[in-house]
Amino acid sequence: MLKRIVYGVSGAVIIGLGLFSFYAWNPSIDPITPPVKSDYSPQVIEQGKVLAAAGYCSTCHTPTGGTPYAGNYEMHTEFGTIYSSNITPDVETGIGSWSEEAFNRAMRSGVSRDGHHLLPAFPFEHFNKMTDEDIRAIYAYIMTSVPAVNQVKKENGIPFPLNIRWLQAGWKLLFADSDAFKVNENKSEQWNRGAYLAEGIAHCGACHTPRNALGGEKYDQMYQGADIDGWIAPSLTATSTSPIPWRAQDFYEYLTTGNSPYHGSAAGPMAPVMHKGLSALPEQDVRAISLYFADHSGANESDDPAANANLQAAIKEQHTQADLRIDEGARLYATACQACHYSSEELVKGRPLLTLGSATHLEQPTNLVNVILDGVRSDQGISGVVMPGFRDALSDQDISAIAAYLRQSAGQEAWPELQQKVTEIRNQPRFEQ
Repeated sequence: MLKRIVYGVSGAVIIGLGLFSFYAWNPSIDPITPPVKSDYSPQVIEQGKVLAAAGYCSTCHTPTGGTPYAGNYEMHTEFGTIYSSNITPDVETGIGSWSEEAFNRAMRSGVSRDGHHLLPAFPFEHFNKMTDEDIRAIYAYIMTSVPAVNQVKKENGIPFPLNIRWLQAGWKLLFADSDAFKVNENKSEQWNRGAYLAEGIAHCGACHTPRNALGGEKYDQMYQGADIDGWIAPSLTATSTSPIPWRAQDFYEYLTTGNSPYHGSAAGPMAPVMHKGLSALPEQDVRAISLYFADHSGANESDDPAANANLQAAIKEQHTQADLRIDEGARLYATACQACHYSSEELVKGRPLLTLGSATHLEQPTNLVNVILDGVRSDQGISGVVMPGFRDALSDQDISAIAAYLRQSAGQEAWPELQQKVTEIRNQPRFEQ
């Protein structure tokens, strides 16, 4: 009887592995000679250029100071270090021998031309929602307009057995969203355009949706915020902790200028989203994305943020002087921050009230501390507007005192173990792009 059970279980395992192998296997697609510009219309190539920018292709495939699209951008994940691939049309080390069919399969299924599975750091489950025409346009642009660069991809630092590409098929089976984009018949054409862009090429959920222990997006918590590259991508839904709701106009201003006077400026991984990505899209597309997210946030478009009680309280708080002799955080804020982050009557664009900013109201101090440490460069936030970093000027104790003062002034509960968290944030790998 025992032998029968053993044989039965063994047989089931063998059959299961056989079926999984059949599912996981993908054939190699024959190499081609790289296409030339005359194979595509100028309009298609230009559309591909816009979409490649909106999809941050260069951002994710170019390390700091590196050659665009040539790969080796370093990504730190909970599963190890991943280096992006060379996607220039170099035949030897890039994708120069890839046909449209091979490129389309990679974008939709996360499978390379030779049949091996790509790691899910490549957001194929978002790109899968794009139309064939848009994917073809990106292919046309990269293959005919991006200079070929011979650069070998660095080896990933993914430990065994997670580095076995065959097993990625199991991850896809369990967690990947393979559905095509679906139009919501109950929403406007503009809303659906925004949804198509946000869920597809812009892959906003890849950063703003929390993930499970194995790295799969929690689709039932879509856009509700997540940790990314040592920062927090905040919730874009009604679960947002921002004291002033995000309207479509607020999203639009933030996505086009890098700053919302009622919420704060973009820094860290979010900065290139605007300045190297969405800035390439036409205005109507950015407005469509803004409308889409405003609907998720539940904001009332008719509300006037200038009349918001939280804003008025933040302005009033500036006039309530703390005793600088006993409140170290207030003293440090007054000497290092207040000269710029102050407005007697209204917000000064580019210098938001920090007690009102989204970073001060998050459940963790990560974003606020990052900005205090490293500031905001001229290519982040509003172009040309800078904030100096205080990494070398303020101690962890100083920074925690300022953060605690701002948190208290914002009417929020104190962040626990704040100084320890400041130390951890200071020592984490720094995001540079």
